[in-house]
Amino acid sequence: MADKTCVVYDTADDNVITELKREEDSTGKQVMLTFDDGPGKALPEILDILKKENAEAMFFWQSRLLHQKRPWKRVLEEGHVIGSHTRGHPNLAALNEEEQFRELLYSKMKIEKITGQAVKYFRPPFGQYNEHTITAANRLGMEIVMWKIASLDWELKEEPLKIIEYVQENLQDRAIILLHELEQTVKILPELIRIIKAEGYEFCLL
Repeated sequence: MADKTCVVYDTADDNVITELKREEDSTGKQVMLTFDDGPGKALPEILDILKKENAEAMFFWQSRLLHQKRPWKRVLEEGHVIGSHTRGHPNLAALNEEEQFRELLYSKMKIEKITGQAVKYFRPPFGQYNEHTITAANRLGMEIVMWKIASLDWELKEEPLKIIEYVQENLQDRAIILLHELEQTVKILPELIRIIKAEGYEFCLL
């Protein structure tokens, strides 16, 4: 069973981003949707929903899954952002400094080679990182993006409505929301977006 105490992620680490910056001219409430572990089979459906609901998102991709036939052009054309989620999704905290650097470097290089777009953002797999991760990201000019609200969607295949419940109960201004490219997430995504909008939030990017 999913542990609800793990939904909200709180850290005092200034080396990582967990929430949107408040723009001086912004008066409304904002959140950012993020999707990890793609690009996968659920991506086209996720993009269809985001387009219909006029919502932008950030995608953190494993570069080993990215090839020319994936709809990466559509992701960029529709206003979304692609970030790195390493090459093969290891626990970076278990790797040495050079191994971590290679994971980030090769992922960034492959995504940039295929898309032609600079990769500015990075999310560590499992949310695990250490000082070597921070150093590697800095060397490569990438910012580390974590989250404020974890939907726990990866644990809720049999109870997808709880994804909505966990996010809605913990909504807060400027929160970054962690989702994944999963079948159960696709099922609840339209309703989740509508609920977030009904709560007075707009979807923004970093």
